[in-house]
Amino acid sequence: MFSVLFPGQGSQTVGMAKEFYNNFEFVKNLFHEADEELNFPISKLIFDGPKELLDLTENTQPAIFLVSYSIFNVIKKETKLDINDAKFFAGHSLGEYSALSCSGVISFKETLKLLKIRGNAMQNAVPKNEGGMVAVLGEEIKNINEIIQNNKNEYNCFLANDNSNGQVVISGKTEDIDKFIIELKKLKIKNIKLPVSAPFHCPLMSPATRIMREELNKTNFSNPNNMIVSNVTAEPSNNPLYIRNLLIEQIEKPVRWRESIINMINLGSEKFIEIGPGKVLSGLVKRIDRNVELIQVNNIEDLNYLKN
Repeated sequence: MFSVLFPGQGSQTVGMAKEFYNNFEFVKNLFHEADEELNFPISKLIFDGPKELLDLTENTQPAIFLVSYSIFNVIKKETKLDINDAKFFAGHSLGEYSALSCSGVISFKETLKLLKIRGNAMQNAVPKNEGGMVAVLGEEIKNINEIIQNNKNEYNCFLANDNSNGQVVISGKTEDIDKFIIELKKLKIKNIKLPVSAPFHCPLMSPATRIMREELNKTNFSNPNNMIVSNVTAEPSNNPLYIRNLLIEQIEKPVRWRESIINMINLGSEKFIEIGPGKVLSGLVKRIDRNVELIQVNNIEDLNYLKN
């Protein structure tokens, strides 16, 4: 039994999916459709950069989705693997939108439009550089939560991502994140301040939640072809109305990725196929359970492996 994973922000690179664009006419058509739908040449930005512009959240989100969706369709059309036989579809943050679209819940064009709005709303929820995120390495999540709770009077930080064993990400206002980092240094806990300009997946994102609630409530959600594992609950569901409500909550709630993977494994997943740019999710899965099989598809060579 296998499951399919779709990456989130941070996996983007200039030039991603160029091989697929050059080799498959239908991929070219998807990129052109995206340019028209967004009223912006996102295909040129993906292939030529500049990286600073591609890294802007409002561009990154539809760009990664476009690449993931294109590769998913190449697998469907060009390999013998019936990708819709996957037990579960799951995506990390914006990757959940890729999972939903590839499973037939939201149309390709609607997903592009939603992610452009979502990226813009998340970027603007907090004034630029007034919020940030830090990855904390090598510590159990309960220890990190204890540090945050014990120092509530000093700073206000929030768990944003529970990514894998020994990797959690914390969000907050810049001044609070800086105080939290000082505390981590005192305790000799490894950490990396992330190159983001907003504090994602925490209550500071509430303005973005209001915008996305309005947009998602007027979007048509169909029944998924696969069980969708939610970032919010780490549990599978195929109820479109429930999925919609969880997607609204997802903006402010932490991404429970570690638990999601553990639940998929416990429910029978022995193999994970990561579809989209990079190999970030495969790296996280490896830290969670070294016994599962991992396949990444982000270039033609990977595709040929699936064909054999």
